[in-house]
Amino acid sequence: MIDLSIIIVNYNVKEFVLNLLESILKAKNSLSLEIFVVDNNSSDGSVEAIAEKFPNVKLIQNKKNVGFGSANNQALKIATGKYLLMINPDTIVKEDTLVKMIKFFEENENCGIAGCKVLNVDGSLQLACRRSFPGPWTSFTKVMGLSSLFPKSKIFAKYNLTYLDENKTYEVDAVSGAFMMMRKSVYDKIGGFDEQFFMYGEDLDLCYRTQKACYKVFYFHETEIIHYKGESTKRSSVDETKLFYDAMHLFVRKHLSTSFIVELILQLAILFRKIFAFANVYKIVILSSIIDFILFSLAIILAEKFYLLPRTHGFPYYALPWVYFVPSLLQVLISFLVGAYKKNSLLIFRTVLSLIVGLLFLSSITFFFKQYAFSRAVVLIVFLVSLISFSFYRIFLKVVFKIGLDVDTKKSKTLIVGTKKNSEEIANKLKSNVHKLFDIVGFIGLEQRNIGDKVGDYKILGSTENLMKIIIDNKIEKVIFVSEELSFNQMFSVVSECQGTNVEFLVAGKEMDYLVGKSSITMLDDIPLLKVQYNVSMLSNRIIKRIFDLTFSILFLILLYPFIYLFYKISYRKSSFINFILKIPSVCVGKLSLVGPYNSSFYDNLYVGKIGLTGFWFTESIDLNDDDELKKLDIYYAKNQSVWLDIEILGKSFSKMFFKTE
Repeated sequence: MIDLSIIIVNYNVKEFVLNLLESILKAKNSLSLEIFVVDNNSSDGSVEAIAEKFPNVKLIQNKKNVGFGSANNQALKIATGKYLLMINPDTIVKEDTLVKMIKFFEENENCGIAGCKVLNVDGSLQLACRRSFPGPWTSFTKVMGLSSLFPKSKIFAKYNLTYLDENKTYEVDAVSGAFMMMRKSVYDKIGGFDEQFFMYGEDLDLCYRTQKACYKVFYFHETEIIHYKGESTKRSSVDETKLFYDAMHLFVRKHLSTSFIVELILQLAILFRKIFAFANVYKIVILSSIIDFILFSLAIILAEKFYLLPRTHGFPYYALPWVYFVPSLLQVLISFLVGAYKKNSLLIFRTVLSLIVGLLFLSSITFFFKQYAFSRAVVLIVFLVSLISFSFYRIFLKVVFKIGLDVDTKKSKTLIVGTKKNSEEIANKLKSNVHKLFDIVGFIGLEQRNIGDKVGDYKILGSTENLMKIIIDNKIEKVIFVSEELSFNQMFSVVSECQGTNVEFLVAGKEMDYLVGKSSITMLDDIPLLKVQYNVSMLSNRIIKRIFDLTFSILFLILLYPFIYLFYKISYRKSSFINFILKIPSVCVGKLSLVGPYNSSFYDNLYVGKIGLTGFWFTESIDLNDDDELKKLDIYYAKNQSVWLDIEILGKSFSKMFFKTE
């Protein structure tokens, strides 16, 4: 009999599943394995890549996304291993994981299901790897936040068992479907996943049925995996929040509805949790719509106070207090319909458009409701005040607090763990990659004796033994492991040691063509100069950018240029700021832009904008003789250009310019 059957359900996470399969082969040791990959109709080339690179894997191809439980069941029905392992594709296992798990089963005959320690990419424990069933009190404490307030309390922290030592093994209610090992004999007795659960909840259900069959479920701490949580759902069109809470509803109805009162408590707890989750996902939409409602109502009150009251008695009594709130509500609804609210961004121009539509709509309906046609001047004042206030607070939040920005313009301080030729290859590819901004600080060697040596243009700053100190001292944000040079055990050791540093750990693919991490896949062999229309070349962006350049350059020309020019002629002193102001006339006539590329408007016929007085090339303090780095930053700017990005770059530039002499 085969020792272990491994089942992986894949949906559009090609790079992750390739990395997982590589780690499984390294963890095989002397075990006999059969590996199933059930593909839920991926469109990212997963099937072709797996078939080419791992021909011994048994591929099951579905014509549609049948869900997690159903896909697992397809492989479970034909698996022949003594033990069965269901594992998510966005994970990595240690070299000892499979052997240690099977040994644990052999030593604990009453164990039906077991899960190991599951780590987040920052080394912290993923709480879902050991859980209690969502009973009334457990659900209440979780929903009300009591489990987070009192994580060490046995009374309040029962759901995620945070009061228990993560470095001990013990029996639990349930383990995570991200890594769930099961005896084949238990599967033969109770069956596989309940296919009523499309995604989420099926692991809880299977653990519950296992215990009803008089087997135990264990959390096993002596080995661990890393889980890049939620990668498949990022690539799908499903509403994962809705699916999660629908699954909780189903679990409660199926197993815990012993009375109407118990079910009511559980369903209300789940409902509140769903509301909180929704509010967290759409917090920018909720916040901006509330602020818009308040500001519009205040604009109506101001218009009445400063325009109507000096001329009349204000709004008539029959219209109060509705006249203050109904128009505000209508304007917010119009903003929703026009698309002015977006969950990850604060939109300015769409907001202006919604106010124009609102002005036309509210002006029109007064023809049908003559009793509310009080004053056209009031309507104009309200919308003028709203236009200014709506735009101002959005700009303020974007520029000052970086809230609602679509584009992350910050370069991430990065270390590469590895010192051989392929590590240098990774560094060169990161340097030329236009979709991500990496600031490579240096390399980390595997031995202390290599510290101080150079790999290409970069220095070896330390070894894996003092990596945490280097991360803290250099404020590192990303660490990249070169998988060809390190064992997965070494990677896990480093991740565990650096727990709490808030660093993202990424793993380079075997062929050096991609990185996998918690936030995205970074492709390293993409072609940067595709003939596409970037933001900077779009007609609407070019018009707005020109208006922006003219407006600010005319202000600079009137308020600062005469004085700066006179000062320069007298003193002959020149600084970055003086040089910036002296070139303002060229912006006015359209030869230059306030923000743009360094010395070229085109790369291989790809337009990247007018040459700028400042840009990423200035704020990022790069070597201006490094053509590859300049090209990367200029193309990145062209791709993501917006007036708000220009404002951000100008702000950073001015803070850097002052008192810096050339």
